[in-house]
Amino acid sequence: MSESVVKNGLVDAEKRTWLIASSAVGALGTAAVVAPFVASFQPSERAKAAGAAVEADISALKPGEKMTVEWRGKPVWIVRRTPEMLAALPKLDDQLVDPASTRKPDEQAPAYARNATRSIKPEYLVTIGICTHLGCSPSDKFQAGPQASLPDDWQGGFLCPCHGSTFDLAGRVFKNKPAPDNLEIPPHMYLSDSKLLIGDDKKA
Repeated sequence: MSESVVKNGLVDAEKRTWLIASSAVGALGTAAVVAPFVASFQPSERAKAAGAAVEADISALKPGEKMTVEWRGKPVWIVRRTPEMLAALPKLDDQLVDPASTRKPDEQAPAYARNATRSIKPEYLVTIGICTHLGCSPSDKFQAGPQASLPDDWQGGFLCPCHGSTFDLAGRVFKNKPAPDNLEIPPHMYLSDSKLLIGDDKKA
């Protein structure tokens, strides 16, 4: 402590208070500078809205469950399909508008998802949860069997409550429904067995 602060062995209270306040302001100023710098490493909200890729941890997703993440302001569904769900898919082809995803291929699904399961890994469906009719968000109807607003031979999938469009568990639309196309498959890739990157597929 400098001589100007100590007089005759006693601490000048006013100067001590001034030193403490100055130090505190300096620390706050440093934090104010560092915080934006650290935050700059993270995608901004504007970048996310513009399409920045989003990571999804699927390690806790159990067979038969769905999780939702947001990408470009849209809900992206990740469904972990059971063996029974996958076994039902080929049986539905004659009931679907576009079973092989050949219509508007560049808009509907990346090349690696133009297959029977519309996925990279058959177990996981990754699709944008927006109906291709008027943009409503369909509801989960995973339970097979007769249900309200669904056929008696229902094998599980999605029902749009707005106008009744139905989609199977690969996001493919059924015939004679308002929705013209299958649910869109976004670009995506696996970073590991438990991590998905949605919005980027450069290495897929």
